[in-house]
Amino acid sequence: MEREIIKTLDGSTTIHLKEWDECYHSKHGAIQEAKHVFIKNGLSLFEKNPVSILEIGFGTGLNAFITFLESNQKQQKIDYVGVEAYPVDAKEVLEMNYVTELDALEFDNIFEKMHKCEWNEKTEISTDFSLTKRKQFFDEINDFEIFDLIYFDAFGYRVQPELWSTEIFRKMYNSLKPNGVLVTYAARGVVKRSMIEVGFTVEKLAGPPGKREMFRAFKKV
Repeated sequence: MEREIIKTLDGSTTIHLKEWDECYHSKHGAIQEAKHVFIKNGLSLFEKNPVSILEIGFGTGLNAFITFLESNQKQQKIDYVGVEAYPVDAKEVLEMNYVTELDALEFDNIFEKMHKCEWNEKTEISTDFSLTKRKQFFDEINDFEIFDLIYFDAFGYRVQPELWSTEIFRKMYNSLKPNGVLVTYAARGVVKRSMIEVGFTVEKLAGPPGKREMFRAFKKV
């Protein structure tokens, strides 16, 4: 599938898949979307506490890098697991401008380390942040009550509806600890129904720039 690097409206880059007309991040702002969906409405709920995170769709590493920056700033211990079936090419990684756009030049080596570290092995990125990249299809996930928080950042329902199925969300529900949280940029009714069917309590929140709404789901016990 033909790919191109494009600049989003907040100045940060993303990868565009031409055949699907689908991007790894919002065209309205890759960094803005990541901060709003995953940090403001996800990670912030666990402030001052150690947190284990599962990311569905490691992709460009943007969500992991922003989460590392938060961990570093707040000295919060984070165990981060990113699942990706089709890793981004090293050449594409070099074209991502997240380090400069986030004013994080002192952590350029960290972003590079995230992409160079071995797959399927836990890597200590810093004193407070560990990363495990798992090369895995989402339907192969069989974790049980391991994670506090899930960043659900798969490609959109329009192009890959199978990634938003009841079966996938059952795996997400099982992966979370009691009272765990899942956040996603999505806000389709069919997605909400699948979440509720497996046991999630779902709330609708204001979305990031360019998107009216998003979902946050709780594993209430």
